[in-house]
Amino acid sequence: MSDFIHQGWAHYVAIVTGVSIFACLLLLFVASKRKLRPGEDPNKPETTGHVWDGDLTELNNPLPRWWMGLFILTIVFSVGYLLLYPGMGDFQGKLGWSSAKQYDQEVDKAREQLQPVYARYMGMKTEQLAQDSEAMAIGERIFLNNCAACHGSDARGGKSFPNLTDNDWLHGGTPEAIHTTLVNGRMGVMPPMAAAVGSAEDVRNVAHYVLSLSGSPHNSVMAQLGKPKFAVCAACHGADGKGNQAVGAPNLTDRIWLHGWGEQAIVNIVTNGKTNVMPAQAARLTAEQIHVVGAYVWSLSNRTTASASTNQVAR
Repeated sequence: MSDFIHQGWAHYVAIVTGVSIFACLLLLFVASKRKLRPGEDPNKPETTGHVWDGDLTELNNPLPRWWMGLFILTIVFSVGYLLLYPGMGDFQGKLGWSSAKQYDQEVDKAREQLQPVYARYMGMKTEQLAQDSEAMAIGERIFLNNCAACHGSDARGGKSFPNLTDNDWLHGGTPEAIHTTLVNGRMGVMPPMAAAVGSAEDVRNVAHYVLSLSGSPHNSVMAQLGKPKFAVCAACHGADGKGNQAVGAPNLTDRIWLHGWGEQAIVNIVTNGKTNVMPAQAARLTAEQIHVVGAYVWSLSNRTTASASTNQVAR
């Protein structure tokens, strides 16, 4: 990959661009001149030698001057453009413009315009924001633009992407926990545990024991055999299998399966492990935006609480 970002490519682009402009000028110069043969009448049109239907002759006349003028103007424009803007290899142009810089300027301008709106929200608690329809509309737009790619536009997630509308939280669903997740991101790691569990049969037995914890269909004999082997999993998931939000270990006693359900799915995770990454949003969103979208995410699984609070305020 380093070959594609080598400094030589910048020189290559600059040379090709310069040669192309010079070639266009040369072509225009050649096309504007007519070379007369010895004894040829300069007032007689030059032909290409192609004749159709007996008398339809193709002429080789120079380009009209107005047409030549337009071509020259385009070349002058291109030279001026390349002096002001990037285009000649790694030369940044006299104006110092870049798409990244323009994007940052537009984002800063938008944030400045929205600052008075966000300033009011920063003084409100999450529970209060969840009752503010305008704040939730803004939070929804932020969510759709930044979170929906993984969690879905309805926030119900999918395989390996958590559902944010239920109350099953890997790292906690309090406003503080959600805020921490948004700011710092999360790294969920389930290491391969097959070697620690034992044989392939032991892994299958553990899988059936895990299924039994949630009352899912399972082989009861295999589940009993797998129960002692589950001790190696209890360090994270707890002896009762109810998980540990401090380390992001899932609750195995409910029927919510983030990475797939059934014996084979559990065997695969125990054997191969699993790593899930929630990227940090602090570099993409402002503190005010994180506060608002955090309240929106909290509201998704606390609609009853938010509605009750709204009714109390209305009374």
